[in-house]
Formats: sequence, structure tokens, C-alpha cells
Amino acid sequence: MRRGNFIELGFRMRLAWFLFVLIIGAGAAAGYWAWFAPPAANGGTAEKVAEAPVPVEAATVRIDTVLQQIRAVGTLRSNESVVVASEVSGRILEIGGAEGQEVVRGKVILKLDPAIYEAELEQARSALALSERNYKRANDLKASGAGTGRALDEAVAALRNDQAAVTLAEARLAKTQIAAPFNGVLGLRRMSVGAYVNPGDMIINLEQIDPLKVDFRIPENALSAAKVGQPLYVAVDALPGEQFEGSVYAVDPQVDEAARNITLRATLPNRNGKLRPGLFARVSLIVARHENAVLIPERALVPMAEDQFVFRVVDGKAVMTKVALGERVGNEVEIVEGLKAGDTVITDGVLKIRDGSPVSLLTAAAGS
Repeated sequence: MRRGNFIELGFRMRLAWFLFVLIIGAGAAAGYWAWFAPPAANGGTAEKVAEAPVPVEAATVRIDTVLQQIRAVGTLRSNESVVVASEVSGRILEIGGAEGQEVVRGKVILKLDPAIYEAELEQARSALALSERNYKRANDLKASGAGTGRALDEAVAALRNDQAAVTLAEARLAKTQIAAPFNGVLGLRRMSVGAYVNPGDMIINLEQIDPLKVDFRIPENALSAAKVGQPLYVAVDALPGEQFEGSVYAVDPQVDEAARNITLRATLPNRNGKLRPGLFARVSLIVARHENAVLIPERALVPMAEDQFVFRVVDGKAVMTKVALGERVGNEVEIVEGLKAGDTVITDGVLKIRDGSPVSLLTAAAGS
């Protein structure tokens, strides 16, 4: 074969290979476009199909008053509480009130048998009468010059001693009766009528339960927010769903060095008697009120790194908006920056959209 024919044959082979590769590439490109290009709907373009509105749920922001609170736990206590105990020994003659009964201040709630103390008082009064006569006689004799100063001094000492004995006997007799020091409710008796008591023996407790006190503690870094007169709300596990309003009336001047907290005491009206001393209390101390606060459902939030965003609905499109959060109220959250009254935020479907996506609203209820 000649050299010219050989070169021509090689050129034709390379040309055929090039055409083969070109045809294969064109076919692959056509297949790719046919597979991945979105089909036009109803004669429209692919671009219009990609921007079809995404169905989402939304809610209009809610305007309300929000309370800034410090939450704590505490214990309910009687406003006044005392355990009735005798100061003298004797047999119980009467207990003036049934267990659980309300009593008023001054009502006698305990009587001991006074017979022995009445006899002691009569004895002391008899000795005092004799001392008074002796003193008068010694004084007259001293005035006439027939008596001595020593006799008069002895008569004065005896008189004062017997006067003190009468006072002591009267006091001991008075202690056979105990009156209620304040309005309250009698507790459970520890002794019965006829029992013999010694000084200090506890007989029955008396509790003033209207109003009640609530003691609770807050962290020391909240000390500046603790003020007398601050309102608070109390909830107890024994009465689910109910709240009771009170106010702070005392702040302990001493900070607990171990726990680094401070104790507050509040008063709590209890006119219907639902609450009882000793109950565990959940306290919400109100430190500020935010009027006309903007509230949205918490599920509308889209966290990104350390920031929070929401999608507002503006002219049928989702607009990503950075927001600043305030207080959380149940399943809602206060927005202090980024939203205003009348704004609508997407609550469900945020994973299907991006900034600028067209959306169609399924719901648009205020605060839903």
C-alpha cells in the first residue's frame, strides 16, 4: 500500500471516531434534558411550575398583656399559729371548742380545775389581812414612841411579802383558763377532758388561716426586683387549675450564704378557706407588665445558630424575618422586635419554603 493511501485511511478513521463521540454526547445531553427538565403544565413554562405556591398554615400575631415573672417554690404558712400549753399543772375541766371549729379572740379554749389555786389565793389573802393589821399596830406604836423601828420594818416586810403572795396566787389561778389570742381555727386535740397536765404539756393548736403567708426564695441576682408590695400568683398541686393572688410584704434582710438566695414572705387572702398551711406552693412573682405585647405561636420560630427567625407572609410570599424574643407564655412567645400588630407568620410548613417562596394559606387565625 502506498504511503498516501495509508495516511488517507488513518484520517478517515479519526474522523469517524470523532463523529461517533459527538453523536453519543448529543444523545446524552438530550436524555439529560428530557429526564431532569420539569414539564410545562397546561402549556406554561417550567419556571412557572417551580414557583407554584406552597400550601402552609399561618397565624396572625396576637396582642395582649404579658407579665414578666420570676418563678419559685415555697410553703404556705398560717398567718398566726400557736400551740396551747398550760403554764400550771392541773386536771382539764373543759376544752372550749371542737376540733376544726373557728373561735374568736378572747374565747376561753381551756379550763383547768381551779379548786387548789382558789384555796391558795384565800390562804394568801388571809395572811395579807393579818400583815396589814400588824403593820398598822407597829406603825401606831412607833408614832407614840412605844414601838421600835425594827418592829416597824419587820411589819412592812411581812406586809409586802404577803401582798406578793396574793398577786402570785391570783396569777396562778388566772392561768387555769387560757383564751384565744387571735381569731383562728382549732386544730386536733392532744389531750381530753379529765386528763392531768403539767406545765408545758401541749393540748391543742390554734391556726389563723385567713390570710395565709407564703414563704419562698429567689436567686440573689434577682434581689433588685424584690420589693414590698409586688403582686404574685400562687398555685398548689392540691387545687389544680386554680390561682390565688397575693402580695409581698417582707423581704428578709439576710441572704443565705450557702444557697445564694433570699427569702420573701407574702400574704395571701383565704376567705373561702380552700388553702391550708403547709401546702407546697408554686409562686409566680410579677416583676413587670408588658402592655400591648406581640405574641405568636412558639412553633412559628425558626432557629438558626444563635438567632431566631420567622417567615412573614407578605403579598403571598414568605419573607424570612429576624426576631428578638421576650417572655414565653404557655405555647406562645413574646416578640419584642421584628413583628408588629397585623403581621401574619407561618406556623406549619416552614421546612418546605425558603425566603421569597410563594405560599398559599390554609389557615390564618389570630394566635392559632
